[in-house]
Amino acid sequence: MSKPFALLAYGLLARALAPVWRIGLQRRLRRGKETPASVQQKLGLAYAARPAGPLVWGHAVGVGESLALAGLFARLGERRPDLHFLITTTARTSGDALKGRHGQSILPPRCQHQFAPVDTPDAVARFLDHWQPSLAVWCEMDLWPALMDATDQRGIPRVLVNARLSAASLAKRRWGRWIYAALLPGFRALYAQNDASVDALVALGAPRDRCTVTGTIKTLSPPLPCDADALQRWQAALAGRPLWLAASSHPGEEALALQAHARLREQHPNALLLIAPRVPTRGAEVLALCPAGTLQRSADPARLPGAQASVYLADTIGELGLWYRLAPVALVGGSIAEVGGHNPHEPLALGCAVLHGPNVWNFSESYAELDEQGLSRPIGNADELAAAVRASWQTAQARTPHRPRDPKIEAMVEQLDTLLQT
Repeated sequence: MSKPFALLAYGLLARALAPVWRIGLQRRLRRGKETPASVQQKLGLAYAARPAGPLVWGHAVGVGESLALAGLFARLGERRPDLHFLITTTARTSGDALKGRHGQSILPPRCQHQFAPVDTPDAVARFLDHWQPSLAVWCEMDLWPALMDATDQRGIPRVLVNARLSAASLAKRRWGRWIYAALLPGFRALYAQNDASVDALVALGAPRDRCTVTGTIKTLSPPLPCDADALQRWQAALAGRPLWLAASSHPGEEALALQAHARLREQHPNALLLIAPRVPTRGAEVLALCPAGTLQRSADPARLPGAQASVYLADTIGELGLWYRLAPVALVGGSIAEVGGHNPHEPLALGCAVLHGPNVWNFSESYAELDEQGLSRPIGNADELAAAVRASWQTAQARTPHRPRDPKIEAMVEQLDTLLQT
């Protein structure tokens, strides 16, 4: 079967742009956005040793998607102890998240992380020649045509997992419909988060009979790690104080949390609010909103809040695992601001109850189910937020991590196992 014209044209363009990729990576290296190792890996020039035996390769772009892949591979590895796994990303933040802090890797057994090759024929060929995967798993929609085409040319089966496409994202992708029409039929199976995403995939060229709705696989993400010594120090310092968390907050959400906290302090004068902004570089901006005497973790990480402190600014990267373990309840940000919400399964996996605003379209199905189960609760203003936090404190019970096994996702894992055996 002849190769679609869109892929032929893209391949020629990708080859011509190879020098541009090299120049761009060297500039990023000088600016500290790459490391010598990441540049070598992205050019396909140096990789870790490939383990013997069958290897499943998964690619993701963001931190959340990378962690979801780690959870998926952990589940698949339980079924197949003979398998090894590779997760590739393009962003350093995703690689750092998988490696974890304080030497606590989130990668499952027999799994390693490398950076994906730039999308040029030579770099792609070197990558695939070295790793020789038995199965390629693409997470969400970070699709690279040259890499996918070369995977097909080698007869490596590929699947798409956790696909999510809104009407807006579908409209943006229509400009590349010829590429999508060439790439999507090559997936052996496409697993989407909802029916609307299936319809969008079909509109871009995916065969409907290969599409399945599984919901989000971010329920599989491993629990966020934390420094055990830091956790012990904080637990001793807090000594049973009423505590809550504004997690992954965006502009406007910190002000709302502070208003709610002022109401809470009227009845609980020793209550403490932890604020962990989604973008830590907003620390100075958020600190300006906080009461005088608020400690800023990025400025003095060793200093813990005293008994008189009412707010603590946790403006660091990679410590949500600590804050979720400490706080019995959290407002998960991006849900008051028009961002679409962040992953509610991360706090629930650590026994932290979830509060959220109305803007949760990134996880709409998850939040609807969790609200119905009483594991999360919607709020719309400072009064409702204060009441919800207070209710959570008053009904506090033994914290139980919530890590469900969804039958739809388990069926997907079984299908991946079957695909590997054929």
